Amino acid sequence: MSQPLLEVRNLHTYLQSGGEVVKAVDDVSFSIPKGETFCLVGESGSGKSITALSVICLLPYGIATHPAGQILFNGQDMLKLKDNALRSIRGSQIAMIFQEPMTSLNPVFSIGEQIIEALLLHNPEMTEAEAEERAILALEQVHIPNATGRFRDFPHQLSGGQRQRVMIAMALACEPELLIADEPTTALDVTVQAEILKLMRELQDNTGMSTLFITHDFGVVSQMAQQVGVMQRGKLVEVGATRDLLRRPQHDYTKELLAAVPDNLARREVKAKNLPAPTQPLIKVKDLKVWFPIKKGIFRNTVDYVKAVDDVSLEIPKGQIMALVGESGCGKTTLGRAILQLEEATSGSVKLYDRELTTLSAHEMREVRADMQIAFQDPQSSLNPRLLVETALTEPMKVHGIGNSREERIELAGQIMEKVQLKRDFLWRYPHEFSGGQRQRIGLARALVLNPEFIVCDEITSALDVSVQAEILQLLLDIRAENDLTLLFITHNIAVVEYLCDQTVVMYKGKVVEQGDTADVCGNPQHAYTQTLLSAVPRLDLAAA
Repeated sequence: MSQPLLEVRNLHTYLQSGGEVVKAVDDVSFSIPKGETFCLVGESGSGKSITALSVICLLPYGIATHPAGQILFNGQDMLKLKDNALRSIRGSQIAMIFQEPMTSLNPVFSIGEQIIEALLLHNPEMTEAEAEERAILALEQVHIPNATGRFRDFPHQLSGGQRQRVMIAMALACEPELLIADEPTTALDVTVQAEILKLMRELQDNTGMSTLFITHDFGVVSQMAQQVGVMQRGKLVEVGATRDLLRRPQHDYTKELLAAVPDNLARREVKAKNLPAPTQPLIKVKDLKVWFPIKKGIFRNTVDYVKAVDDVSLEIPKGQIMALVGESGCGKTTLGRAILQLEEATSGSVKLYDRELTTLSAHEMREVRADMQIAFQDPQSSLNPRLLVETALTEPMKVHGIGNSREERIELAGQIMEKVQLKRDFLWRYPHEFSGGQRQRIGLARALVLNPEFIVCDEITSALDVSVQAEILQLLLDIRAENDLTLLFITHNIAVVEYLCDQTVVMYKGKVVEQGDTADVCGNPQHAYTQTLLSAVPRLDLAAA
């Protein structure tokens, strides 16, 4: 057999946390042949990302150490290379797609400048014009619409899915030998995910690129990987060929993970038994438009509009969960923010019960905020890095007069933390001390502390592994049943929609193209776009022999 491109031997990665040593990666071994994909799966905090960062040597080595092990890339031990040698490898020979694009992209440079920087750094013979041409091609490859026009946009001007595609374009621009992809499709809708996965497979076929792929989506695993490794608490508990491991798992933990896949969760009744039949809608949206002006010229005249939300009408019954699905950039998040009055409507009506929200003053709207909350898509950028979790949870309670003292508010915050399966002790930590999945649960806890009637959940399960996702979905169902909570669930995970949501709304280019009961929309889609969306969903078929 030929030598593997990457061989990890008995890797140990320890982190200093206070006076303790955390064995983040504990005696892990695996190899990746040229042109193949190795998937790492496991719960949030199991050591997947630390393993990937160890391979590319991007850990904070003031607190991180490798007491034992080797990382052989093309026969060289990465752990023994000097900084200059590592810099020549990173980006050109080994590239990485990070999990949270908003915090990985530089907010003061355009997306084009950031791709060009990587190209010129590793290809000094390339001219700026050639680099710009190559960067635009990379954006086109990941299906950024109007790549030439968006080339000079800044990260904040793109949707979450578009930012993720920019990260992928940046990583692939230099055509690396090894691509480390840390949850690269979590922020992508299923149609773009299917295109990106196809692109990555084509690049593998054309260039022989190998991939270390970290994901919690077993449908993606079944499509992409030749080998799968399952991590738990820093250890690799099971490794095997994809087909064998998915259909005949040997370790109990692997069996638990597969059982938690939404496709495999026990089907539930559409309506909780203890909920009354819906009477009046809680949220009523009628003819809502959110248009953003496009200004050009010296005098910044408006020449056109971006019609992010274009004449949308819908009703969400009290106590029900409505899914909002569609491609990245179709207007899902803008619609959710407009309902909450976090985005000003161009025209149209939004009512909470019969109270018109679009005409309320800022002071009047502040009184309504406790009843209408949001759990954001990107928890890293939505949580203040300077505030303890305790402060992030108790400040909203103090503003809205919940709790008679700081001690009472801390007790309520502790109860909410336990409700989202986090320890009370975590109140006294900062956001950067948590994994992506843990930060997402903190974001959900922040939305729940005010006991709202309505929550917009913007891709809140995208960063979660399947076991935690299953717990969060059950948690949402339990809270819905206990508190008669109403949810607008923005997602691209159709399996989650089928399991969780009572109604489904499909958006395309700012318009609603189909809506109805989830069973009808997902089981018998009428619109061509909905049919395309559903056909792109990666399914995990464990029943096949």
